[in-house]
Amino acid sequence: MKKQLFLLLISFLVGFHAIGQGLEDYLKIAAENNPGVQAKFKEFEASLQKAAQIRSLPDPTLSFGYFISPVETRVGPQRARFSINQMFPWFGTLKYYGNGAEALAEANYQTFLNARNELFYRVKAAYYPMVELEQLIHLEEENIHILETYKSLATDKFANGSGSMVNVLRVDIRLKDAISNLDILKMKRKTLQTSFNNLLNRNEDEPIHLEESLTFDPNSGVYRYDSLLLGHPQLEAISMKIKAAESNERVAANQALPKIGVGLDYVLIGKREDMSVDDNGKNALMPMVSMSLPIFSGKYKAAEKEAQLMQEAYSYQYQELENQLLSNFEMKAYELEKQATLIQLYETQTLQSQQSLDLLFSSFSNSGNDFEEVLLMQQELLKYQKMKVEALVKLEVTKAELDYITAKSFEL
Repeated sequence: MKKQLFLLLISFLVGFHAIGQGLEDYLKIAAENNPGVQAKFKEFEASLQKAAQIRSLPDPTLSFGYFISPVETRVGPQRARFSINQMFPWFGTLKYYGNGAEALAEANYQTFLNARNELFYRVKAAYYPMVELEQLIHLEEENIHILETYKSLATDKFANGSGSMVNVLRVDIRLKDAISNLDILKMKRKTLQTSFNNLLNRNEDEPIHLEESLTFDPNSGVYRYDSLLLGHPQLEAISMKIKAAESNERVAANQALPKIGVGLDYVLIGKREDMSVDDNGKNALMPMVSMSLPIFSGKYKAAEKEAQLMQEAYSYQYQELENQLLSNFEMKAYELEKQATLIQLYETQTLQSQQSLDLLFSSFSNSGNDFEEVLLMQQELLKYQKMKVEALVKLEVTKAELDYITAKSFEL
């Protein structure tokens, strides 16, 4: 039942926007399977049970006494006594106890939400580098194919006497570099896949389906600065701790007041054998009221002061976190704008490099000259293609971090 509750809560909380079907599925799997998030949810469930416990009255006291030497009364000797007593804290104490426990339960719930949001960021931060790796592998494979074509062309021109052997050697050097780079990139696959699957708490060799490419939308990733701090789980958790400390202060103040006890004594009385009296041997029933005397009030004053100091501490934590979130937001917003600018630059540079390469290759095909320029421009084109992929991934990871910072990861 608790497992179903957890899955139902996760499915309600995760209202994903369109970021790719594969990634959406992985986020759901992570939310359901990650042990860290499950642990936070269990802490929240446990705190709910704590809130239910703390509102209860203390257990009543039942006692029994036997008179070894019976105490003689007018109606007979006292043989034994049964007593039951129930203590009641001062008016409102249980209410404040409960309010504090409920506030702490709410704080644990907000901590769970933050852990969920952080997990989503970590999953995306592990997912996009895998997309980047596959695109870099694809670009390197295309580069190898192009260099092999250049090598074949340079070899033919050398055989025909219209080119030099140096051209063949130059392209061969670059081809070997490209093959080595491709091998290194492929070796990185296993490490990234293992880290990603560990986040999802599943087998390390589980296959991962990735987006074929990343696209750039200059209008995406709009974050409102004025609503950054509204409903943020970390801030809400501290607010709930402040409320809990306020309730604890009231509890401490009430603890310094008397506790009222209500009880009942039932005395077993034996019959008198020496004379006959009214109510001979009649058992006695005695209602009782008691009151505690909190004369050692130092501990209660210390508890009250402790709660006040904790409120101040939490207030400082709240201010510190506010400043940290605002600073992180500014840094990541700048990084987002920076990567968007770089992507647009690399798109322009890629287009111009391709045009230059086409012209140089056409010239080489006709005259056999400027082959080195062809190779240099091919590497220049590859560089800008790779830099664009890297910028796209940095953009997506930065957006994921901004989602986490603003706690606006997924619209409900």
